[in-house]
Amino acid sequence: MADKLIIFDTTLRDGEQSPGASMTRDEKLRIARQLERLRVDVIEAGFAASSNGDFEAVQAIANAIKDSTICSLSRANDRDISRAAEALKGANNGRIHTFIATSPLHMEKKLRMTPDQVLEQAKQSVRFARNLVADVEFSPEDGYRSDMDFLCQVLEVVIAEGATTINVPDTVGYAVPELYGQFIKTLRERIPNSDKAIWSVHCHNDLGMAVANSLAGVKLGGARQVECTINGLGERAGNCSLEEIVMAVKTRKDYFGLEMNIDPIHIVAASRMVSQTTGFVVQPNKAVVGANAFAHASGIHQDGVLKARDTYEIMRAEDVGWSANKIVLGKLSGRNAFKQRMQELGVVLESESELNAAFARFKELADRKSEIFDEDILALVSEESVTQDKEQYAFVSLAQHSETGEKPQATIVFTVDGKEVQGKSDGNGPVDASLKAIESIVESGAEMVLYSVNAISGSTESQGEVTVRLQNSGRVVNGVGADPDIIVASAKAYLSALNKLQSKADRVAAQG
Repeated sequence: MADKLIIFDTTLRDGEQSPGASMTRDEKLRIARQLERLRVDVIEAGFAASSNGDFEAVQAIANAIKDSTICSLSRANDRDISRAAEALKGANNGRIHTFIATSPLHMEKKLRMTPDQVLEQAKQSVRFARNLVADVEFSPEDGYRSDMDFLCQVLEVVIAEGATTINVPDTVGYAVPELYGQFIKTLRERIPNSDKAIWSVHCHNDLGMAVANSLAGVKLGGARQVECTINGLGERAGNCSLEEIVMAVKTRKDYFGLEMNIDPIHIVAASRMVSQTTGFVVQPNKAVVGANAFAHASGIHQDGVLKARDTYEIMRAEDVGWSANKIVLGKLSGRNAFKQRMQELGVVLESESELNAAFARFKELADRKSEIFDEDILALVSEESVTQDKEQYAFVSLAQHSETGEKPQATIVFTVDGKEVQGKSDGNGPVDASLKAIESIVESGAEMVLYSVNAISGSTESQGEVTVRLQNSGRVVNGVGADPDIIVASAKAYLSALNKLQSKADRVAAQG
């Protein structure tokens, strides 16, 4: 494996731990299919033991995805490991990823276990998992802050028990590149059987160095697997970003000298899909996938790019999936043209009914705005994937009146379990009035902790994409809505968040 870098994507597990980023089974499956098109080597589909919903998601992905290894996280106990193995039964290639904390702080304060107890539990858990599947990954949680002698002892034992991948996480984002790379190198040099496993890095971004640390772990430490997420999604400041790792290794192949399976043409489509599914907007200046990633405002830069692209561009926008042809469709476009454009964008709908529903939404939108952009199409497909799930609340219509010097008023019609209801309210503005009109019927008592508006494309005719984050009884959810009318988009987003609040599935937080 000296010349091959394995890309391990944990968007569906670690990425989902961002507050409000939890996804339904169907949303996870849609993203998993996109990751398979991206040719990700390993997809960590979830934490099967954490809830019935996560178990079903891992199971569905294991049954559907054939080209990528499907992985489920589990704590170092027999129940979690058995549950993971059961969920992975249908996988062509299944992996159990088991973990236990090894830092003095975590062992004392969180686990309340002695080092000897942790060592024994790690040993027994890998042995148990290895009897169920051939591919077992082990992670010492908070590994970077662990005592080197103890960590060497643990990792030597779990490799002897059959762990095929050893992942060393910087769980709290404390590392700096040179020291982290040296840390991995020292472990590999000191552990006698280190050559019997593939070494992996998993870095969090609390100090903004997750990608740099991961690359140091690869180049200096000799790791040959990187754990990452689309858009760097993850709890706190996020995880190592898949698109940045991939394009760094590809662009600087002269330095890293590594091959990857990844097909980068699908990167932008994956980024958009994850963003629109979770409601986590990609910052415009985000490397590779941000709206400004390949934009040139400086006259000197523009002149240079026009004369020779490589004067200021080290990679081509189209190589990662950016389209040079922005305006693609209009109201006279037919079903085949719509289907073809979706395929070009990396979106494959699973059935004729899904295609028909998405096309109907497209025609409805085309009647309202003359030019349909790639971003509009992806938003339509994202909305369709959400509405396929069973909804308690669904938008029907909205009327609102706003005039300078007068208090805005809104009347909204929506369905509750299929039955139409009508709510009315005034408010500080038209959005406030519309959402209060919904609350006058629902009475959810939820607290809004985020309201965000993002233009899907760059004109005043653009659809607005609204993200609403609600909190209630300790649960945090995101709702996303898109519409040319920003007030309607806001109402759709609010109803979407309320639907997610109806899901009562318990989740067990895990951090690797």
